[in-house]
This record gives sequence, C-alpha cells and structure tokens, in this order.
Amino acid sequence: MSDTATLGPRERVRPTWTEPLAEHASGPFGGPLGRHAVVGRHWFWTPLRVALLLAVVALALGWFGKAACAQQYDAGGGKLELDWRSNRPFTAMCYSDIIPLYSAERLDRPDTFPYRTSWYDDEGEPTQQTRYMEYPVITGMFQWVNAKLAQGWAELAADGWLPSALPVVLYFDISAFWLALAWLVTIWATALVAKRRPWDAAFIALSPLVVVHAFTNFDTLATACAAAALLAWSRKHPTLAGTLLGLGAAAKLYPLFLLGPLLILCLRSGKMRAWWRTAGAAAAVWVACNAPLFLFASTRPGWWEFFRRNSERGADPDSLYNVIMRFTGWPGFDGEVPFGESPFWLNLVSATLFLLLCAGIAFIGLHAPRRPRVAQLCFLVVAAFLLTNKVWSPQYSLWLVPLAVLAMPRWKLLLAWMTVDALVWAPRMAFYLGESNRGLPEEWFLGFVVARDLFVVVLCALVIYEIYHPARDLVRRFGEDDPVAGVLADTPDKVVVKPRPVEPAERERVPTG
Repeated sequence: MSDTATLGPRERVRPTWTEPLAEHASGPFGGPLGRHAVVGRHWFWTPLRVALLLAVVALALGWFGKAACAQQYDAGGGKLELDWRSNRPFTAMCYSDIIPLYSAERLDRPDTFPYRTSWYDDEGEPTQQTRYMEYPVITGMFQWVNAKLAQGWAELAADGWLPSALPVVLYFDISAFWLALAWLVTIWATALVAKRRPWDAAFIALSPLVVVHAFTNFDTLATACAAAALLAWSRKHPTLAGTLLGLGAAAKLYPLFLLGPLLILCLRSGKMRAWWRTAGAAAAVWVACNAPLFLFASTRPGWWEFFRRNSERGADPDSLYNVIMRFTGWPGFDGEVPFGESPFWLNLVSATLFLLLCAGIAFIGLHAPRRPRVAQLCFLVVAAFLLTNKVWSPQYSLWLVPLAVLAMPRWKLLLAWMTVDALVWAPRMAFYLGESNRGLPEEWFLGFVVARDLFVVVLCALVIYEIYHPARDLVRRFGEDDPVAGVLADTPDKVVVKPRPVEPAERERVPTG
C-alpha cells in the first residue's frame, strides 16, 4: 500500500503500509492492515510485548544453537566431561567464548578473584606470559558472579536439591539467562525510543545476528546499556544517559563512542550544558567502577590486562588489515612483531583512521542542511570504529543492530545485511576447523568478511545520503524530527559549517515506492 501519506501526524507507523517486506509477509495473514482497522485497542498484545515475545523466540533459537557445545558425555567410571570431541565447536558451529573462558580465566577454581588471580600461559616456554582476567571490570565481575552461582548450584545438585550438570554447563546456562535479559532490555529500550515506529523493535528482535551471536560472548550487556542510555537521552535525562553510558563502557568500550555524536549535535544546537552533564556522569561512573581495582596494588596489574592485551593484539583474521595482507602478501605495517610487543604502526594507523572518520562525521553533523538525528551519527561512529579497528569479533556486529534500525529502518536492506553478517559464522567455523579436517581455506572466510564490510559501507553511505536529503528519511517522513533528540528537540542551529540549503522538493514528503 503506497498511499502512506494518509497517516496522521501522531499515528503509529504501520509496517504493512510502509515496508514492502512486511507487506509481502502479511499475505498469508490477510494482507496489509485495512484503512479503517482499529489499532492499539488490544488489552495485552502491544507492539512492545510482541517484540519481546519474538526476542524470546530468537534467543531460544540462539541458545539451542550453542547447546551442542554444552553437552556432556560419560568418559568412563561415571565421570562426566564436556563433549568437545571431534572438533564439535566448529563442525556443529556452536562455539561460544563463554564455555572455554570458564577454565581459561580460572573461574573454575574456588579461590579465584578476577584481576587478582594470575597464571602463566606457556609456562616454561620462551613465550611464557603472566595472565589475568582480560575483560573490562563489569564483564569480568559478571563472569565471576556467574561462576559462583554455577558452583553453588552444583553443590545443591550434589545434595539432590537441584538437577545436576557439569559446573561449566551450569555456568553457560546461567550466563545465557542474564545475557538474554540484557538483550530483552535492548529491545525494550529500542521500542520506546522508536516511538511512532515500535514495530522496528519487533523486526530486530528476530535478527539473524541475535540467533547466531547472542551467546557468543558478553556483548548484550553493553547493548542494553547503550540502548537504555539513548532512551534516557530521548526522555531528557542527560545525567541518567551518562550514567548508563559509563556502565556500558565498563562492560565494553563502545558505548563511550556515543558521546561523540551527542557532542556534535549539542554543539550545533547550543546545548553543551546537557552534554557536559552526560559526559561528566559517564566519566564518574566509569571511574567509580574501575577505581576499586586500580587503587589496590594487588589488582592493578590485572585491571591493566584488558588494555595491555588489546594493545598487543595484531590484526585479527576478520579485520580489513588481515584481508589485505592475505590477498596481497603484504607483511603488514609492523612486519613480524616480537613476542610481548605491540604492533606500533598498526595501532597508530587504526586509531588515526578512526579519528579521521570521526572528524568527517563531525563535519557532516555540522554541515548537513538539517540537524542529523542522534541515531544516524551514532551508527556512523560505531560502524567507523568496526571498519577501522584491528579486531572485529563476530559478536561486535550486535552493537550495530539497534543503531541501524533507529538510523535507517529499511527492513529489506537491513535484513539482507544482517543475514550476510550472520552467515560469516559458517565459513569462520570451517576455517578454524582447518583444511586438514575438511574445513575451508581462509580465502572463503575472508570473502564473506569483505562482503559484510561492503554491506556496512553501503549502509553508512545511505545514512549519509538521508542526512543530506531529509525527505528520504523514513523516520522524518511524517514530520517527526528525531525521536532520540531529547533536549535537542525543536532547537535552532547555533554552530554550523556553511550548510547546503534544503531544496524545496526535499521539504515535501516522499511517498513510499
């Protein structure tokens, strides 16, 4: 149904009218919503509750996808062991960092405390190295608490009070439960932020990336904080938004990047006081989370482990730098880096490229004829980080999902990107399996990596196009300025860089094709 202009200025956007994907999918259920249908009267099934239900379905599929790696077998004499025989994590494509980290981070030991407990990798070898918990504070403590819960469950199970399983299996299940709740918070916050487009949250609830990566690592903790921070900002609570961004940065670094777009938009709107409140709260919360470990000599080396490890990492297989090195034979910026040293030039180039892209995004934010929406700039900044970073772990793509839907809610395009991104997992697992075990050569995996990166570049280009052509922006189609604007709503521009004037045709509503 192309005549979408009949929607009133306060009516909920109806996907079967505006999204070809939803329109075609509605065929078996009677087709698009009728013009005289009564909307919003059901006593229970609101779009938010439908989105949460669909998210539960996707999360259940995600858990079953990883469950093959949490199976047990009898190793003899009634002793149970984790069944990772015959390269099961790669052949079943069920690999999850959560399971090996239980023992790798020494969480299986009763006297372990993150950032204080240390151990040696390659003990007795030339590559011997002292190791600590390698995750930021909140994620590290999250793992430790879940390990204690799993061990407590195992003790009760031994007494016959609860069903029994290996502690590592219990640890995975308990972690998955909390990570699922964090993703539900992400969906909840995104649906409330979207306002007149609540069905967008239902769309991302079934994202293929969630099915594949919700339990690959601990990233839904950060997505929940970031989405809740955007909700708080949209409700004109900058201090609360900063608090949530600080918590998110203490779990994963990326929520801190959202302060950049807010800085540019507050500068353009003359609302710097709100930004300082947000940035101050984020800094205070991050310091409060980290100070207890940094201030004590027994935990300071462990606290620094996250930064040291990230500094010393080379170009991961899924980075553009590795793609270029593999396909061209180029040895990289630093060549062969000695053990224990950081790839100086790679770190410098990666950081410089990211800062240059951020400068370009800042220029767009100040130069566009109409102030860009918050989600548009946030998506561009996070995408710029992933594209220029030396590491793009597969679960990092979850960072983009809620931002992409808020920035450019074009369902067909986003579904295509999320499907391609999720499919990278299959050649990745086949590559890690090894050609000697009938896996795939690295080139197959890198080909999918290039396809994913190109898709993200296309999304960025389209977001920039819509920033400079506001009439093509689906969110602004019915006169809504920016659902995430918060204190920026209805404010005149104060600081701009010679903006291009909006053409008269761009002020008109553009019907859906």
